[in-house]
Parts: sequence; C-alpha cells; structure tokens
Amino acid sequence: MTSVVFMGTPQFAAPILEGVIEAGYDVKAVVTQPDRLVGRKRILTASPVKKTALEHGIKVLQPEKLSNSPEMAEIIDLKPDLIITAAFGQFLPEKLINAAQIAAINVHGSLLPKYRGGAPVQYAIMNGETETGVTIIYMVKKMDAGAMLAQAKMPITATDDTASIFTKMSILGKETLLTLLPDLIAGKVEPVEQDETSVVFSPTIKPEEEVLDLKLTAKELDQKVRALRPAPGAYFKNFNGKRTKLWDVTPLAEKTEFAAGTVVSVDKHELLLAGANGSVYAINILQPAGKPKLKVTDYLNGVGQGLKVGQKVIADGE
Repeated sequence: MTSVVFMGTPQFAAPILEGVIEAGYDVKAVVTQPDRLVGRKRILTASPVKKTALEHGIKVLQPEKLSNSPEMAEIIDLKPDLIITAAFGQFLPEKLINAAQIAAINVHGSLLPKYRGGAPVQYAIMNGETETGVTIIYMVKKMDAGAMLAQAKMPITATDDTASIFTKMSILGKETLLTLLPDLIAGKVEPVEQDETSVVFSPTIKPEEEVLDLKLTAKELDQKVRALRPAPGAYFKNFNGKRTKLWDVTPLAEKTEFAAGTVVSVDKHELLLAGANGSVYAINILQPAGKPKLKVTDYLNGVGQGLKVGQKVIADGE
C-alpha cells in the first residue's frame, strides 16, 4: 500500500485529504498549522485538516516552524512514498522534499504558471479572470515553480467569491489528484515544465490592499469586493463619515455624469453610487465601523438616512 504524509491547513485542503483516505492510501501522518485563536472570543481552534485527520484516527503533527523541527525529523523517518501538500502554509525544506520515496507534490489553486503564491484565487477574481483551476506540481525549493503533472480548469462566474471558488476548487483538486496518483506511482506521467516567461505572482493580501478607492470602476470594485469575501473584506476609509466595508455590490450597465463616490439614485430600498469612468453600482450589503452587516434597506432606514442624489458620500482618494 502506498504510504502518504499529507500536509495542509484550510478548508480547501480537507476534502482533498478525505479523498486520499477514502481511496485507500496509507496516510501515515497529517501535518498542519498549530491551532489558532479565532473570532472575537479568541477560541483556540483546530484547522479543518486537523479535524479531518482526527476523525479518521490519523496522527497529527503541528510544527510552528517546520525547518529543523522534531516533526520534520519524524516525517523523514517515516520514509513516505508520497508527500502531498495542499495550502499547507509553510515552505518545505529541500531535505524534506527529498524524503519522499516516489514524489513530493502540491495541489495548487491556479492555472500555473499564472498566480504563483499565497492568494491565487483572490487575484484571479480581482483581475477579472473568467476561469481558474488546479495544477498539481512537483515540489521544488522555488515557490510553486515545479514541473506540472496535471491541470484542470473551472469557470469563475460573475457571482463567485473566494469562498465559493475554494469550495468548488477543493472538489476539483481531489478529483484531479485521485486521477493522477495511480499513473504517477506507476511512473507513467510526463511532467511539463512551467513557462517562466508567463509567470504571474499572487502574494498574500496585505492590509493596504483591502482599501477601496475612487479610481475603481463599478466592475473593478465588484471584483475586489468578491475577491476579499468572506475575509478580510474590502472597505472605504470614509464612506458617509465612517470606515465602511462593502460586502455585496452589483455593477450596472447604466452610465452617469456624476463623479466617483456620488449618489446617483436613492430611495428606501436602493442606493446607487458612481464609480470611476461614469460607471454605476448598486450597494446590497455594507458594514459601517462598529455595526453589523446591513442590507441596504436597513442601512438607508438607519445610519444612511438623509442621503440625497448628487451627494458625495465617499471622500476623494478614499
């Protein structure tokens, strides 16, 4: 029986681990990030991958830092046939990669060589891509640069956000991996090197990238909102006097002469604002600082009362 050490952390990786277990591979250990404090109540929470492993009685290793750790030595001593990673969250030292008797492979959430890095789904949505997918690659020391073993595509719809894409992508990743593994183990797969001239990077989202500004068209603003949903969220620094997150907007076909950030139309149930280049978008769900998420109707009946057509509600540059 082919032995496996599986390394992953978020919900994206959990169905992939589940698939490997159900397919009958001998999962010797699961490696995941340490439990973290989550939410306002700061509750110590296990990763989705850890929860899946424990449900199947599989040993869990949780090094804060993998390199030169006792956990890394333990993995090497296991001499697994395969090391499979999926959004693990740490670089693998070369010594560990070389410990795999057959191969160390990674299930990556993009169509490589596009979107190497920690936020491939977010950047794909933010940049208006119409498709994404998974690529399974050999692990190498350079980030997401290994030769490609398999690739599968899926569409990005106009309503998809990072959560919905990851949900669908995890299933696609599981199916693609389980199709690949028998041929990989049998030595029947011809790796394809990535085209280094086509590489696009997608580094982890920084706090300053969460800020919305008036240079965004309605379409671009919608893409950014969906890319940063469900977390961390995208916000205007000064929207009607408050830092305000936008959780759901709809770009519209109509055009306006109003400057970006100006109210185009408002009534009890609708708030339309101008984006850049004469574009228009409807706000559906928003969250002023210190408030819960509000449907636009509730906002307009509360803190948003009194907004008028032609009123500039978003300060320039914010």
